[in-house]
Amino acid sequence: MDVLFDVVCGLDVHKDSVVACIQESAGRRTKTEVRTFETHTRGLYQLRSWLQERKVEAVAMEGTGIYWRPVYAILEEAPAAWKLVVGNAMHVKNVPGRKTDVKDAQWLADLVRHGLVRPSFVPPEDDGSHRL
Repeated sequence: MDVLFDVVCGLDVHKDSVVACIQESAGRRTKTEVRTFETHTRGLYQLRSWLQERKVEAVAMEGTGIYWRPVYAILEEAPAAWKLVVGNAMHVKNVPGRKTDVKDAQWLADLVRHGLVRPSFVPPEDDGSHRL
């Protein structure tokens, strides 16, 4: 399978935490690093800084519930040039055997690395100019 991105991150987002898995191509091998961040603003900025330091090219997360929204907002406003993908949960969850947050984050990283996450539509932020 073709590798589209050399440095990627999969995020397993929850109410109080985000498990982040960075995968980096190292020749024929892949280096993996996993960290957990809190979902308050400071924690999300720490996540963003870590991704920028590691020169991540693509980030994927599942679009389940509403917890992905603040994560997406902070990553979207970053000056980094990464591809930010919110995957449809129905398409990325149908894999047997994944039981932990770390495995979910690793799976998302692997999918985005190969361009296999079908992005969901994320509407642009309302700037207040649309009045009813």
